[in-house]
Amino acid sequence: METLDHNYVNIEEEMRRSYLDYAMSVIIGRALPDVRDGFKPVHRRVLWAMHELGNAYNKAYKKSARIVGDVIGKYHPHGDSAVYDTIVRMAQNFSMRYPLVDGQGNFGSVDGDAAAAMRYTEARMTRLASEILADIEKETVDFQPNYDESLSEPSVLPTRVPNLLLNGSGGIAVGMATNIPPHNLTEIIDATVALIRKPNTKDEELLKLVPGPDFPTGGFIYGREGIRQAYLTGRGIIQMRARAGIDRIGRGTHERDAIIITEIPFQVNKARLIERIAELVNEKKLDGIADLRDESDRNGMRIVVELKRDSVPQIVLNKLYKLTPMQSSFGVINLSIVNGQPRVLTLKQMLEAFIEFRREVVRRRTEYDLRKARARAHILEGLNKAIDALDYIVPLIRNAGSVDEARQWLTGRFETIAQTKAWKGVPTDLTQAGFIGKLQKVMRRLEFSDAQAQAILDLQLRRLSALERQKILDEYEQIIKLIAELEEILANEQSLRRVIIKELEDVKKEFGDARRTQIIDEGVELSIEDMIADEDVAITVTNSGYIKRTPVSAYSRQGRGGKGRFGASTGKNGDYVEHLFVASTHSYIMIFTDDGQVYKLKVHELPDAPTAARGKAIVNLINIPSSRKIAGIVPVREFAEGRYVVMVTRRGVIKKTSLAEFQNIRSNGINAVNVDKGDELFDVILTDGTRQILIATHDGIAIRFDEEGVRGMGRAARGVRGIGLRKDDYVVAVCAVAKDGGERMLSVSEQGYGKQTKVSDYRLQSRGGRGVINMKTTAKTGKVVAVFAVEDDSEIMIITQHGKLIRIEAGEIRKTGRSAQGVRLIKTDGGDKVTSASLLDAAQDEETVAALAE
Repeated sequence: METLDHNYVNIEEEMRRSYLDYAMSVIIGRALPDVRDGFKPVHRRVLWAMHELGNAYNKAYKKSARIVGDVIGKYHPHGDSAVYDTIVRMAQNFSMRYPLVDGQGNFGSVDGDAAAAMRYTEARMTRLASEILADIEKETVDFQPNYDESLSEPSVLPTRVPNLLLNGSGGIAVGMATNIPPHNLTEIIDATVALIRKPNTKDEELLKLVPGPDFPTGGFIYGREGIRQAYLTGRGIIQMRARAGIDRIGRGTHERDAIIITEIPFQVNKARLIERIAELVNEKKLDGIADLRDESDRNGMRIVVELKRDSVPQIVLNKLYKLTPMQSSFGVINLSIVNGQPRVLTLKQMLEAFIEFRREVVRRRTEYDLRKARARAHILEGLNKAIDALDYIVPLIRNAGSVDEARQWLTGRFETIAQTKAWKGVPTDLTQAGFIGKLQKVMRRLEFSDAQAQAILDLQLRRLSALERQKILDEYEQIIKLIAELEEILANEQSLRRVIIKELEDVKKEFGDARRTQIIDEGVELSIEDMIADEDVAITVTNSGYIKRTPVSAYSRQGRGGKGRFGASTGKNGDYVEHLFVASTHSYIMIFTDDGQVYKLKVHELPDAPTAARGKAIVNLINIPSSRKIAGIVPVREFAEGRYVVMVTRRGVIKKTSLAEFQNIRSNGINAVNVDKGDELFDVILTDGTRQILIATHDGIAIRFDEEGVRGMGRAARGVRGIGLRKDDYVVAVCAVAKDGGERMLSVSEQGYGKQTKVSDYRLQSRGGRGVINMKTTAKTGKVVAVFAVEDDSEIMIITQHGKLIRIEAGEIRKTGRSAQGVRLIKTDGGDKVTSASLLDAAQDEETVAALAE
């Protein structure tokens, strides 16, 4: 039997080799990003194809299908859905911290909704993408053949920003995976610049500049140890939490607690989160939830978890964190391609790799610019020499039989033009032979190169004018300076680093933004303030002691003299709003009663109620005797030194005490001022100790004096006289004003009249004086109810005894002298009277006082 000769292959070796080739192909060519530009090949090819299409941020959008066609047809021979999914993700602001594609149309949602088909959507690059592709045409990076070697594509993009850290990356390769979180551009550039200036910067110093990842969906990072491990070793686990707060919703008998979720962890599907909460409720694993709804809109996310009356909100919130994706982990693996090999990198190593790449890009760009500048300088030198020898060059070109003949003469080769030929334009004082001989000497002396000769032949006649000739000389001087600068950059490492730093600073100035994700130290539980948005709310307190907070946006602006809208209900006993001010939800409020006691409450603990609701009785929130009235409420963020609480009684007694003395207020209150029998504390304001005090009375009298006239006193002191009152008169307003007298005071009367008067019109007196006329009060205007400082763009809120409410701009109110009656601000009908007026557009806390002082 004949034996056939075969080339046998060991199947074990073949499988090992083939699988290793496949694995490296996936690792290098598909799943892992390059440490230099932070892109996988598909992302790089998408941006390069858009760049070739001219699909820039300042150009018209193009159909996504056209972009996808170019990518798969020219550079990425894979499925169109994979390429389109890449474009979609690069356009989603909840997936990318800094989107690189500007999408027009439906590009999906945080609920997991798919994007519209590529034939319906349009896209173009963002402004930041232009910084990633900047200078690519200047030979800054290497190009490689595409899959069929018909075109070339960049092997890496010459990015000006550390994109790997800015937008992060995620991917699963063979036997390895990467998961790099996004970061804040400002922080990353600050760390990069610090490392460029000081290459031996310690890891601890970089961790101060980059405190942690910054996710596009916001939320919290709970604990810093995971961040530290990720930055120092390349691997770590970060705990993410949703931003949620406990609030009161509904009104009347339907009022109840609710958990409001406004931000969710990165890569969490909002719809799946809501479904998971519903599943836990149905399975009886999560008690205390009465209703669940998604109230998100174009203004932001809002998931409402309505609670049962007998549930404890904080317990339900803790269970939500424990049982649902409201608390999720992000496993950091800083794996990327470095010099063709996958490596796990620390934060410093990633920044160093980018800096080294950026040095190479800037060096290659500078060399390219230098070559171009030298070539241009060479041409300009030739043109300058040609202009000086026009008397010879013009006849030469005129008598040449062709362009080639003229070029050969200009470069010193004289054989082509027959000297026996009759030349035109020879000077009359020379023979033809003499002129040609002289011309040959001039050409040998000038030594034009081929490039210079071609430039001379291309020179337009209009460039021979004196002005155009000067432009050539000026351009030559500028080119020489540019060449010197470029040579300096290439010769001096410090100059090269300065160029890199300047470009980074320019990008930071253009694209830097605030951090979205808040980092909380490990072991510190989230307080309710951490989970509540820091926003201004309008706080109203009625005469009978009902309090509420309402978003400022609930009050629409109207013109002067309008009818107003109905605000808080007057109730059964004609109750009306007596105090109205604006404060942050992260502030405290100090509540002063008429007997001189002070209590403390957090603003977010106040009931959130609509404009028409009365609110909740203060006695149900803090331990205030029912017989006491509220004298003043002051919002305070921090009880710091250098701020003072100024208290004024109805009879004109004034007292000033350091704010720091109110740091520890017990639940049952502490004494703030000793009030005389028959008197009562009227109002309280905050100052910085350097202002002037203006006190106004019911009968239209006011006094202005320096705050230094009131010495600081302890909490137990009585105070000193602030104004000498006339019979039956009493204080209705006290405010701090600037010493320059440039502010204007708005006075509002019972019948809805008001006027603005400059502070300087009130003569400066000593404390305790009788004062001057502030507003002329008549039966038509009624007595004065409120006086406070305003500016033209200030917004004023006025409330009447019947609950009518109006919001107007101070600029609409007439500016008059002290004794004028003013103009009508709000109509009062049927015995109605104005009870309260307040400045709406600035919270009256210590930050505002500091700003006014500055």
